[in-house]
Amino acid sequence: NHGNTCFMNAVVQCLSNTAPLAEVLALGRYRARGGRAEVTHRLAALVRALWTRDYTPQLSAEFKNIVSKHSVQFRGNAQHDALEFLLWLLDRMHEDLGTASPAQQTHGPKETGGSPPPAQHPHGQSFVQSHFQAQYRSSLTCPHCLKQSNTFDPFLCISLPIPLRQTRALNVTLVLQCERRRFVRVGLAVPLLGTVAELREMVAREGRIPPEQVILAEVSPRGFLRSLGDADELGAAGEGAPLYAFQPPPARRAGCPCSLPASPGPAQCPPPAARSSDCLHPGAGGRILLLLCNTVGDGPRLARFGPPLVLREERGVSWEQLQQSILAQLRALPQGEVRAQGTGALFRIRLAGGSAPCAYLSPQDPRPLCHPAIDRALQLSEAGGPPHVKLTVEWDMSTKERLFGNIQEEVVQDAESVRLQEQAHRQQHSCTLDECFQLYTKEEQV
Repeated sequence: NHGNTCFMNAVVQCLSNTAPLAEVLALGRYRARGGRAEVTHRLAALVRALWTRDYTPQLSAEFKNIVSKHSVQFRGNAQHDALEFLLWLLDRMHEDLGTASPAQQTHGPKETGGSPPPAQHPHGQSFVQSHFQAQYRSSLTCPHCLKQSNTFDPFLCISLPIPLRQTRALNVTLVLQCERRRFVRVGLAVPLLGTVAELREMVAREGRIPPEQVILAEVSPRGFLRSLGDADELGAAGEGAPLYAFQPPPARRAGCPCSLPASPGPAQCPPPAARSSDCLHPGAGGRILLLLCNTVGDGPRLARFGPPLVLREERGVSWEQLQQSILAQLRALPQGEVRAQGTGALFRIRLAGGSAPCAYLSPQDPRPLCHPAIDRALQLSEAGGPPHVKLTVEWDMSTKERLFGNIQEEVVQDAESVRLQEQAHRQQHSCTLDECFQLYTKEEQV
């Protein structure tokens, strides 16, 4: 480099490693037109010196001086665009070795039938034309009459787009109805563009459960944020809080419903009749799906503890029966003995999300799950998964410490896919030249 001439160095190195051109220049197999070929002569001397290892800085300095002599644009030691210099140099070599420049012989795009215009005879072309110039065919087809118009555009170079990464790594915690692998975090490569419906299908394949049974929700350290519907954009999924995928319990217990692909042994699923019919038709007197989060504290000190849970409950149950069902779900957590009967309300239950986010269920209500806010939450359930209601179970600190000790959040197993996806998306994105050409020439609809 002489000053900020790395752009010139890069172009010379590329041309020097273009075998046909390097052979012609280094061996002097070209016919230049007298003193007008100064640029080509100096470039040939420089390429010859590079390949014979006789290079000295004086040779590159002389080449730079000749370039400055014939082009005001590249005088001095300022930085310039390498592509502009390459096009100028090829055009100059064409003038030195041939007749008219490629720019002079190109009169813009030409429209013809289905075949390119006849090329000039090789004897009428310079070396630059025959090795560096090509034609780009662009075809436009009318979708109505199917008439096709072909345009041929000569070019010396094309700027290829680089395909961007089309996916991102997203971790999803599966809450399965399987005792052996209840909470499992899996890594997925989700598309940057699309809808949650695609994510639901991917989660269903990972958990080996029907897509219509998957409930997707963002769960923060403070509780539920929102449920995800099929029409939601996938780009924002999991950005606000960790993403959980819940599998509803079957209408009738039939063993372990599902297992992950990583689990030993074949996956066992409940009978088809027990898969989704019960959870897809929650009548006023039937059973509904409840997502539960246990929290302690209030205000800035509000924190979730224990795992988020999913259960199916009759709408006509009393507060005491609902409290017993919740405690049964937490049977693996308590440290002290819990006696629900006769102890009154151990906690408060708040409806999370929906049209009434601050609605509380009353212990005095004979049927708390028939509260109008429950009906509104079911009606507003996002499309894609089974209708459900998100409930936050609020404990006071003393009761929580007495029953559960210092337990915080759930213990989740990481599947191997978590590490693999994070590693794959942490690496620098790479693509092939063929993929760049495919993106450049792909069909578009206008």
